[in-house]
Amino acid sequence: MSMGFLWLWVVICMNNIILLSFVSVSTAELQRFEHPVKADGSLSFLAIGDWGRRGAYNQSQVAYQMGEIGTKLNIDFVISTGDNFYNRGLTSVKDPAFVESFTEIYTAKSLQKQWYIVLGNHDYRGNALAQLSPVLRKIDSRWLCLRSFLVNTKIADFFFIDTNPFVDKYFLRKKHYQHDWRGVLPRKQYLSNLLKDLDFALRNSSANWKVVVGHHTIRSIGHHGDTKEVVDQILPILEANNVDAYINGHDHCLEHISSTNSQIQFLTSGGGSKAWKGDIKMKGDGSKFYYDGQGFLSAQFTETDAEFAFYDVSGTLLHRLNLSKLPYDSM
Repeated sequence: MSMGFLWLWVVICMNNIILLSFVSVSTAELQRFEHPVKADGSLSFLAIGDWGRRGAYNQSQVAYQMGEIGTKLNIDFVISTGDNFYNRGLTSVKDPAFVESFTEIYTAKSLQKQWYIVLGNHDYRGNALAQLSPVLRKIDSRWLCLRSFLVNTKIADFFFIDTNPFVDKYFLRKKHYQHDWRGVLPRKQYLSNLLKDLDFALRNSSANWKVVVGHHTIRSIGHHGDTKEVVDQILPILEANNVDAYINGHDHCLEHISSTNSQIQFLTSGGGSKAWKGDIKMKGDGSKFYYDGQGFLSAQFTETDAEFAFYDVSGTLLHRLNLSKLPYDSM
């Protein structure tokens, strides 16, 4: 691919603090943002998926508990794993669902941080370009939604990937799956570029921790199970580049599966509102935790340690995962 570069300044201010700065855009690079760590060098965030229902199906209760845990951890940002607005995304940038399902729900002071957001399959069923529009950032400055992008921090790099165009049935069963593919077609070229860009970004990352975020599952014992196309095309890149964790939504549950042949931890945070009670497949190899209810994921990072924790709609800690590694310079 061409290596022509376009340099842009992107500044988003919240409470007079500049959160995002210099951006490099290239035909061989994903758009890149910088996010500072805390003064002590640590980083913390929450991850939530499958949520936008105007507060219904316990969305408001989950949001409240996110605010409580967010305060306790002094989080730096929030990740959304997609399916941000049900059932068919947004109709336009003027759709009241944006305010009613986002701005008026996640009101806690601790959640007034940057939100990094990917699209889910339900978002593509509406006007996908609306969620990608900078107009929404003028309505609520927390909102940053792109198809695929990078967030670099001093200790961890985050790779946000648009998994939707990988799924064959969305294209083969067009009468059932009606999606807004503007900006994606021709599909073959889009996927080829994205896979090359992801591999390029991961290979050139010097962060001690590498976290990839996408909507669709890679490993899951929930309703959707594994997403074959993502397993076949994206997983090999993650394994080859020593990714530590893949965070997704799509299955409306909370889940942790450890890879049986790499260091990757598969973490599903899709319990932002409507959950699928009892919809679970037989547990397979590497399955560590599954909860068929609402909730969310938290994460705390230092240079050498990471802790992930799942909480339910009442704020009860359900499951914890601790990881450790040597500093990058000593590896």
